[in-house]
Amino acid sequence: MKRIYNFSAGPSMLPLPVLEKAQRELVNYRDSGMSVMELSHRSALFTEIIQEAEQLLRELMGIPENYKVLFVQGGASQQFSAVPLNLFGTNGKADYVNTGSWSKKAIKEAEKYGDIRVIASSEDANFTYIPEVEGSMIDREADYVHITTNNTIEGTAFSRIPDTGNVPLVADMSSNILSEEIDVSQFGVIYAGAQKNIGPAGLTVVIVREDLIGIAQETCPVMLNYKTHSDKGSLYNTPPTYAIYMAKLVFEWLKELGGVKEMEKINREKAQMLYDYMEESELFSSPVKKDSRSLMNIPFVSASDDLNAAFVDEAKEAGLETLKGHRSVGGMRASIYNAMPIDGVLSLVAFMKKFESKHK
Repeated sequence: MKRIYNFSAGPSMLPLPVLEKAQRELVNYRDSGMSVMELSHRSALFTEIIQEAEQLLRELMGIPENYKVLFVQGGASQQFSAVPLNLFGTNGKADYVNTGSWSKKAIKEAEKYGDIRVIASSEDANFTYIPEVEGSMIDREADYVHITTNNTIEGTAFSRIPDTGNVPLVADMSSNILSEEIDVSQFGVIYAGAQKNIGPAGLTVVIVREDLIGIAQETCPVMLNYKTHSDKGSLYNTPPTYAIYMAKLVFEWLKELGGVKEMEKINREKAQMLYDYMEESELFSSPVKKDSRSLMNIPFVSASDDLNAAFVDEAKEAGLETLKGHRSVGGMRASIYNAMPIDGVLSLVAFMKKFESKHK
């Protein structure tokens, strides 16, 4: 069986043990004579799957009891609308931190529903750093403050979560959820598309503090209302059943590995390998400021666009896939999510050294 190292930003690679277990259970899940894809979402077997998935996620992230875990659809992009529609229950105002392409989209969407203020931005330097966010910047009448904890395209991440006081902090955590330990109680809402660290595309996880449920605007569509999904245990309508099953398998794999604490150690080791090599390289460099660098998405450039293109092509031939940078940034990007093994990063660094020796 041929397996390559897939450095895609998403959908990303999944742990091989997870894929193998899903393969074994694909046609006949627990002697039911059916695939998980065929199970009724109201069945006892699927009820067990979704409940186990939630319990595992709670355990892995240390989610407090006064938070609900919702399994929904629509991607993080749908949450750009759902967040203001659910949280603009008091003043219709929110503060946003603009750190890249996804932040900009979230801001643009939220502006349709209320008064949005950008309190910090790194657009002045092409989003190559995370701006400082101090408590004095925050409007105490804001219904929430929104950040993107990791910027998939630009390769930046918050190293320190802002203290927003009594104003709920909302985080798009799509590309770094479960990659390092966080204190969930610092946040009012966390949302994440699954297709990077949780499972296949099609599932979105929303973790929301209970006091922020049930205050949605009257115009909020029923499918975007957190109360809809909270009241029905994420079973108001047919959820993405197979994606939830796959997420459960990923959570099991992560728990067996040693949990998020152990995963963070591995992720820091992987990222450090790449950053250390780029520091000593005469050909490759990182455009991101050191104190803002992501553990998950690592953009880098060579001396020219032609060399960048040659690198991507030759890397693919060597079994290192999807290293082309986002079209808005250029260059290359290695996404090294939880499922990327250390051997994949070692192979990439070895190839980069070989490529550099040929193009000095």
